[in-house]
Parts: sequence; C-alpha cells; structure tokens
Amino acid sequence: MSLLIKNGTIVTAADFYKGDVLIEGERISTIGSSLNVPADRVIDAGGKYLFPGGIDVHTHLDMPFGGTMSADDFESGTIAAAHGGTTTIVDFAIQYKGQTLHHAWETWMKKAEGKAAIDYGFHMIVTELSDQVELEMDALVRQGVTSFKLFMAYPGVFMLDDASIFRALKRTGRNGGTICMHAENGGVIDVLVKEALAAGHTAPKYHALTRPARAEAEATHRAIALAEIADVPIYIVHLSAAEALEMVTEARDRGLPAFAETCPQYLFLSYDNYEEPGFDGAKYVMSPPLRPKETQDRLWRGLAFNDLQAISTDHCPFCMKEQKTLGEGDFSKIPNGAPGIETRMSLVYDGGVRTGRISLNRFVELTSTSPAKIFGLFPRKGTIAPGTDADIVIFDPEKKMRLSARTLHMKVDYNPYEGREVAGVTDTVISRGRVIVDGGKFTGRPGSGSFLKRSARS
Repeated sequence: MSLLIKNGTIVTAADFYKGDVLIEGERISTIGSSLNVPADRVIDAGGKYLFPGGIDVHTHLDMPFGGTMSADDFESGTIAAAHGGTTTIVDFAIQYKGQTLHHAWETWMKKAEGKAAIDYGFHMIVTELSDQVELEMDALVRQGVTSFKLFMAYPGVFMLDDASIFRALKRTGRNGGTICMHAENGGVIDVLVKEALAAGHTAPKYHALTRPARAEAEATHRAIALAEIADVPIYIVHLSAAEALEMVTEARDRGLPAFAETCPQYLFLSYDNYEEPGFDGAKYVMSPPLRPKETQDRLWRGLAFNDLQAISTDHCPFCMKEQKTLGEGDFSKIPNGAPGIETRMSLVYDGGVRTGRISLNRFVELTSTSPAKIFGLFPRKGTIAPGTDADIVIFDPEKKMRLSARTLHMKVDYNPYEGREVAGVTDTVISRGRVIVDGGKFTGRPGSGSFLKRSARS
C-alpha cells in the first residue's frame, strides 16, 4: 500500500516546515512540497502536525507484582499506546532468581507475540549476576537486546549490591550495552517502612513518606559514581526528585555520559494527591513516589535544558478494585504503579508546549528522538525522513479531550488525571505504513507489531 499525507506541518527534533509525505510499503519514500503522485490513499493533514511516532522506553505490560498482574497485557496496552500517539515501546523482561536471562527474554517474547499492536523491544531486568549471566548479557546484546535494568531498591526481590552493579556496568563497557538504574536506597527505605508500620502508620501516604527524596538522590549519586569508575554511560529511570536531578545535572556538567528520564506523573501530580480522602491515595502509589508540587518546575527546567533527556511513562496499571485494595491496612502491600501509556503525548503537549515550558521541537525530542538515540533505534525510529520507518502521528493541536477512565483505552478502573482537560490530541497514527488509528478509532490488528533488534553503543 502507498499513502500520501498532504498539507501537514512536519515537526522533528530539528525541523518545522509544511510538507507532504509519501509512504510506500513500511517506509517513508519521499518528502516534498505539493507532491502530486499517485497513492492508494491520500490523507489531508491541513491544520495538523506530523510527529514521528512516540517512543515510550519504560512500560510494564503483563507484569507480576505483589501477588497480582499489571492490568494491561500487550494487546490492551499497545492499543492504548497507539491511541495516544505512541508507536514503539520498550518493556521490561524480568529475570527471577535462579533463572537465566534468556529464559526471561523468551517468556516476555511469548507475552507479546500475537498481541502487540505496535513495535516493541525489551530491557532485561537483572536480579542475579553470575559469571554465566555476564556471558548472557553479551549474547543478548548481539541479539538486539541492548539494555539492562538494575535495582537499588526492593531488597530480597530485585535489589543488587554495589559490587554486582559495578560488575554489570563494567560488562557493558565491553559489550556496548546500557545500564538503566532504578535509583532509590532500598536498605534505608526498608527500615523506614518497618518503623512506619510498627507505629501504626498504614495509610497510602506513608508509601511516599518512607521513600524520601534524599534516598533517591543518594542512590542516583552512587549509581553515577559507579558508572564513572567503570567509565560507561548510565541511564536513570523515572527520576522524580529535584535532589536526584541535581546529581544528574552535576555529572553532566562535568561531561559524564549520565542520562535520565522523568514521567508525566511527576510533572502533573504531587504529594498532595496522597492526601485525598479515604483510600484514594492508593491510586498514586508508585516508586519513586510523587514529590512536593514545587518539584514540578525543577523537572520542567531539567527537560528544557537537557539535564533530562526523555519522558517515558513507567506505565504499570493496577485496578483499585481487587488490586490496589490488597494494601488496605498496610501501605507496603499496595501494588506499585499507575496508568499512563495513552495520555503521555497529550499531557506533555498541553502542559509543556502550550505553556511555553518546552518548544515543539523539544517535545518531539523528549517523546521520540532522544529515547530512540539512547536505546539504539535511531534513525530507523524517532524522526521523519526518507528511508525511516513510516511511524507518523497526525496530531490536532486545537482539539480538546477530557481525560477519563471511561473513555480512555487502558484496562484499568481509574485515571490519575480524571477530569483534566487537555488541548492537543492524536488524530491518526501510522505504524510502519499501516494506519492503526484513524480519526480516533483503532483500525490496527493485535499481533502486527514487530520485535525490534536494537543497536549497541559503538
């Protein structure tokens, strides 16, 4: 099939211009002005932006946690992502203790196979590091799985000691992989949680109060220091605290290859949400937790000045009924996570571009181009240019939408932004040349997404 998109305004991380885009098969073949060429379908994008498809490099679909499973699997989660303008995700495959990395990868590949409606890749979560696992890291990089997530939190489940973290970092120096770090001081948090519960503090807000910003900052500093000693890059996931951002900024000012992402929840929600009546604060239990409202301006400044390089979602939804309620009477048993895969692009456009906090080009860079470059997907993904995959979002900057769990497509019974009105809505989405969202309606097919082999660092 060929597809001609006419009269749109093409926006990349570097450019902004009126133009037409001709797609032949799965790739963009021609970009020009007033293209008059035959095509199987013509879409008039007058008055709309053409963005490269969104890339969300932090999702948790069909993931076990705390005795339950995240509410979206690879079918519902990727369909919701498509509705929101995201055409590529990088999810996390978990190595449980005693397992090989390849077993974990194969398990998550089966979860996605026949279900994913958009393209996908995987980071590997390493919870046990042996000599054999280090060799597996090398093999996985050769197979296109080029990033590994380590935890400094969740003792006894995910947390690795500093020696293991350092060994993994050094390994990526040899194999070209990238370490993604969940940076919170898990030992300190564990003590604070036990103290809170012993004092009878069981409400959802104590999830935040036992995970202080300084515990995130300390771990971020330590992670960067270990990477500096190993002489390799590091990527800090879901950064939430201004104090942690200071650590990244200081490292980057010294010329270190330290990278970090934040998420919409940290830009638009705050600790105040934990004070909502009854058990409603559980909706916002995630790790790291929401921070004081004044943190938001610090994070936006970090995004504007490239101290933060990406906005992902950490999409990990759990329903209030039967899932979040597992922690009634004990905040430490509330499943950690919230939905966000569908609302990322509209929220960041409305709250970032329209308010002047970031430019339109920076919006594209943060939601697509930069994550593509960091994680080995560029230039196949992350831009609009001849020869690239035809992943294009036709975005209506004037259309308004009220966010609600009833009208969104994520398989969860609440939305953390319930009732918020946003201006700027995805209209049509093309994934590798196929129209998968047409005028707001899903026209794609579960299982049509492809596994992406990503490049290692050279």
